[in-house]
Amino acid sequence: MVECSFCAEEITRGKGLIYAKADGTINYFCSSKCRNNSLNLGRVGRRKKWTKAFKDFRSQQARKKK
Repeated sequence: MVECSFCAEEITRGKGLIYAKADGTINYFCSSKCRNNSLNLGRVGRRKKWTKAFKDFRSQQARKKK
């Protein structure tokens, strides 16, 4: 299974959206919320509290502090 490029959630087979940019990079999105935040609004997933990427990033920072 692939992982959402914005929120880092797993995308089940047959769901989500594959977005290919002109420079050849491929982005996978689980929902329109993730797609719009990434492409239209230019946001980074690890900075939004509702994403799995944010929770993973915070847990890595907590481990580094110890």
